[in-house]
Amino acid sequence: MPELAEVARIVHFIREHLVGKTLSKVAAQHDDIVFGKAGTSASEFQEALKGKKIAGAGQQGKYFWITMSSPPHVVMHFGMAGWLKIRNADTYYYRTEKAEDKEWPPKYWKFLLETDDDPKTEAAFVDFRRLGRVRLVDCPADEIRNYSPLKENGPDPVIDKHIVTEEWLTDKLRSKKVPIKALLLDQTNISGIGNWMGDEILYHAKIHPEQYSNTLNEDQIKHLSSAMHYVCATSVDLLADSEKFPEDWLFKHRWGKGKKNQSSVLPNGEKITFLTVGGRTSAIVPSVQKKTGPVTKGADDKSVEGTEGNSKRKRSAVQKQEDDSDEESQPKRSASKKQSKSKTTIKEEEKDNTSSGRRRSTRVKN
Repeated sequence: MPELAEVARIVHFIREHLVGKTLSKVAAQHDDIVFGKAGTSASEFQEALKGKKIAGAGQQGKYFWITMSSPPHVVMHFGMAGWLKIRNADTYYYRTEKAEDKEWPPKYWKFLLETDDDPKTEAAFVDFRRLGRVRLVDCPADEIRNYSPLKENGPDPVIDKHIVTEEWLTDKLRSKKVPIKALLLDQTNISGIGNWMGDEILYHAKIHPEQYSNTLNEDQIKHLSSAMHYVCATSVDLLADSEKFPEDWLFKHRWGKGKKNQSSVLPNGEKITFLTVGGRTSAIVPSVQKKTGPVTKGADDKSVEGTEGNSKRKRSAVQKQEDDSDEESQPKRSASKKQSKSKTTIKEEEKDNTSSGRRRSTRVKN
């Protein structure tokens, strides 16, 4: 799933290629999930945007928006595998050589935009998993964060750095008794942190993901606050280009770059292992991330050494083997239960509250 850094990348490209331009053509294919679940339709979307000027773009965690010259404005969420393509622009956070990724209009498009300038700019929202959301929000542009769905989510650790202080974080941790990894992933607490970012933050903070949030001491909270701002700000500044991530980051070594079932290791030789926290696969470095207090009841102390996949990532913060998945770690379900899970997943994706840990795989194959 695209996380805070990946969404920041697309907002950057929207500002670079679309802001300030007028839309001459708008096409949308109705999808009763992507549009319908967000309370709008393809026809309403087309009518609201056609002929208008794109005034700006912004972000709050995993949500992002395009403001128009007049309301309503467009608020979007990529879900598990959505993306916004801009023709002839390198918007993707991973490199792809597949011919179909160069086709236009792209496969699985939900809406297409075309500007009136010469040369024209073309953009498309694509989502083959249909877990993304596209909605119209009728409000003044500068008040968009005061309306649903943004108002239900927590502050963004980058754009709301003045809010997400060490004191604020202390109060948040003390008010809940949940595994710290689950707290970080819950978008009602903090917007934008997903699985890989949560693991990276906890690694740098030297905190075990299963430890209860209300048991962290002052030094641990200080390290957690520092690590959060460091990881989030650095990855956003680099526009999720993992080739530019620091070499000592967990992200650079967690994807199983060796033979299958071979332990992943950091440059200093420390082993990376994997365990499940709240139904989510977590990468940890046991020699660094010690349990210093009570952990979630029933936590399995047996972490698994090995690869998290044999990914071909080149620039990706999310690509072929997405660690934001719990499919492989869960027992097989009956057909009826699988159907139930699918409906639940869609509902949770709408809320983007990851604390439950029940998500489907986001393996985007390239």
